[in-house]
Amino acid sequence: MARRLGRSASEGLERPCGARDWVRGRGPVGGVELLRAWFRGRAFTRHRHDTYAIGVTEAGVQMFDYRGRVERCVPGDVVVLHPDEAHDGRAGGDDGFGYRIVYVEPARIATAVRAIRGRPAPLPFAREPVSRNPMLARAVAAAFRAPAEPLALDALVLRLAEGLIAGESDRQPTGAPRLDQTALDRARAFLDGRRAIVHSTELEAVTGLTRYELARQFRARYGTSPYRYSLLRRLDFARSRLRAGTPLADLALAAGFADQAHFTRMFRSAYGVTPGRYARLWRR
Repeated sequence: MARRLGRSASEGLERPCGARDWVRGRGPVGGVELLRAWFRGRAFTRHRHDTYAIGVTEAGVQMFDYRGRVERCVPGDVVVLHPDEAHDGRAGGDDGFGYRIVYVEPARIATAVRAIRGRPAPLPFAREPVSRNPMLARAVAAAFRAPAEPLALDALVLRLAEGLIAGESDRQPTGAPRLDQTALDRARAFLDGRRAIVHSTELEAVTGLTRYELARQFRARYGTSPYRYSLLRRLDFARSRLRAGTPLADLALAAGFADQAHFTRMFRSAYGVTPGRYARLWRR
């Protein structure tokens, strides 16, 4: 597997690199990213990302705080983290833990869910963050065997959506919100192309929606707010430049932050790791 950390990979890697700590990743490609890792001790500080994170513990005991509870995973357990949900991560024993995980954009899951249900529907919400969901376990395993080709990714996203629906809460929403797909596509394209602070008036002009209606629909479609989506796209750009060795001071301005201190605070709050730590891990 190629050594590449992309959109959601390695988020929260905080402790100094130990001799046995490692990460390997592939992507993002077509809204999907793969990561496999091994850590000892505390691996992740509290953070959140704007993708689904669907993983399988391979070895050891993995523990994390999530939705006010301490979760514990042993080999074979499936973990589902919903977009924008805060969590951390640590080993439950001295030997450490290993896992593989798939990150997938909520928009891709939403499109697959619509095809499965035959109508627009809210994003699936897993009833239990740790389970023995066989559909998701098989989908994650298959993801690491398949090539990063469009048709293979389509099949993977469909399998993940089916597994998420199978594991979601029995409490069904009363109805899906009406979404202006054209306006949302314009908003997302606008945010994808900006590396500076975006004002609400700009998005209102681009979409024709009020800022509050846009925020409501955007979260229903993409699982996060327009602000956070914009922030993480700027941080995506920063992570790619960090891997290329760009100095932090230059990178902070290029990514639209006021200064290096502001950039460092936002990077760490989003990923649970400082930019310098991320760059060192990548060089390793």
